Amino acid sequence: MTENEDADSSDEKSRRLVAGWDGRYYEDFEVGDIYKHPYGRTVTETDNVWFTNVSMNLNPMHFNEAYAAETEFGERLVDGTFVIALAVGMSVIDVSQNATANLGYDDIRHHAPVFHGDTIFAESEVLDKRESDSRDHVGIVTTELRAYNQDDDLVLSLERTPMVLKREYAEPSAAKPPGWVEGVGTQPGDLD
Repeated sequence: MTENEDADSSDEKSRRLVAGWDGRYYEDFEVGDIYKHPYGRTVTETDNVWFTNVSMNLNPMHFNEAYAAETEFGERLVDGTFVIALAVGMSVIDVSQNATANLGYDDIRHHAPVFHGDTIFAESEVLDKRESDSRDHVGIVTTELRAYNQDDDLVLSLERTPMVLKREYAEPSAAKPPGWVEGVGTQPGDLD
């Protein structure tokens, strides 16, 4: 083979649809499993101000620097409901990407304050799972969600209980992963 023939054959690459992560289904959960969710997230001042304004949280601890400077913390605190929303959002990829509903958030505890510039990490531990009494296509999973800052301080914990789809009812594929409408984007027939 000549040098040109080698170059020609390496330029011809086959294209294929490859399934990405499609989340866990009810069958994938085992009591005692712990999922460390990817991507820590640094909380910014903009996050706190925006969320405080959107949620109409009027506690000056979140938006009044002069007031907050005179408190025991010496600076503004990040709105606790933002920390909850952030931690729950971080857990979706592992816990509820295939949920049909969230049934409850229980035993919510703020263990330490969160400040502008803190980076939050989250993990979930499976506490319980059971078949749904009223719906054959889902099971019910309870997890404990824990959030930590960059110093490994536990800042939040809560129990979360979603109804999670069973795999046999989802039938995910590379051409139609969860959340995609059928026929959108590259289709198997486009690759011939």
